[in-house]
Amino acid sequence: MQTSPQELKSIVSEGLLSFPITDFDSNGDFRESTYIERLEWLAPYGATALFAAGGTGEFFSLAPDEYSKVIDAAVKTCAGKVPILAGAGGPTRTAIAYAKEAQRLGAHGVLLMPHYLTEASEEGIANHVEEVCKALDVGVIFYNRANSRLGPDSLERLADRCPNLIGFKDGVGDIEHMVKVRRRMGDRFSYLGGLPTAEVYAAAYKALGVPVYSSAVFNFIPKTAMDFYRAIAAEDHATVGKLIDDFFLPYLEIRNRRAGYAVSIVKAGARLVGHDAGPVRAPLTDLNDSELADLDRLIKKLGPQ
Repeated sequence: MQTSPQELKSIVSEGLLSFPITDFDSNGDFRESTYIERLEWLAPYGATALFAAGGTGEFFSLAPDEYSKVIDAAVKTCAGKVPILAGAGGPTRTAIAYAKEAQRLGAHGVLLMPHYLTEASEEGIANHVEEVCKALDVGVIFYNRANSRLGPDSLERLADRCPNLIGFKDGVGDIEHMVKVRRRMGDRFSYLGGLPTAEVYAAAYKALGVPVYSSAVFNFIPKTAMDFYRAIAAEDHATVGKLIDDFFLPYLEIRNRRAGYAVSIVKAGARLVGHDAGPVRAPLTDLNDSELADLDRLIKKLGPQ
C-alpha cells in the first residue's frame, strides 16, 4: 500500500535519517548481495527512514538500470522494517523518469536533488520542482543545495501548487535563509538538516526548529550515530561535546582533505568495520592508506557498534 504524502511528512518529521552507501564490486559494478546485507544490518538500529541512491549512495554515478536494481533491493529488503525514500535528480525529464521509476518500485517518497551543472534562475528551479511533483503521487522532499536553491516566496507558491511537496532539506547552511523559510512556511513542510556530516550542525539546526537530520556516519558507526542523535534530542550537551571533540572534528579533518571525500570517507568507514561496499566510482577517489589508518584509529576509540 502506497504511503500518502502526509504520512511521509509525519515519518520524516522525527528521528534520525540516513543514506545507505551503494555497494560496488572490484570492477565497479553494483553488488546487490552485499547491499542487501548492509540494509539488513542497518535496519534494526532505529533510523526513521533510509534514502536509497541518495548523494552518499552515489546516485550521480548510477546508470538507469542500476538505479532500478538499487531501489528495488532497498524497498524489498526493508519492507515492514523502515521506509525507503529514493534519490532523484538531474534535468527535469531525467529526474521525473527516475522518480516515477522509484514510485513504481514502491518507494515511500522521493528526495529531489540538484539538477546539476547548469545554473538557473529561481523561477526555473521552481518550475523544475513543480513538474517533478506533478508527475508523482508520492511525497517529495526538495534538497536545497549547490546550484538548486529556493527562497520562501518560491516555496510558498510551490506549497500551494504541489500538495505532495512535503519537505525541505537544507544543504547550504545559510542561517538567515533557513530562519526565513522556517518562519514563512511553518508546519507546511517537514524540515531536514542536510549539510555533509550533519552532526556538527545538529544542535544549531535544532535551535532553528529543524530537529531532524540525515547521518552519513550511520553507515559505519550506527550505534554512535543513534547515541549522538539521542543526545541532541535530550540536549545532553556533555555527550554531544565529547563526541564532537573526540570523533567528529578529527573526522572532518580527514574528510576535508579532498573534494568528494564526504562520500569516500563513508565507504572507507564501512570497509574498516567489516561491511565493505567496494570502491567509489569516478570521478570520486578513495582514501589513501595513511588516511584509512587515521580513520581506523578514530573508529576504534568509539568501541563496538
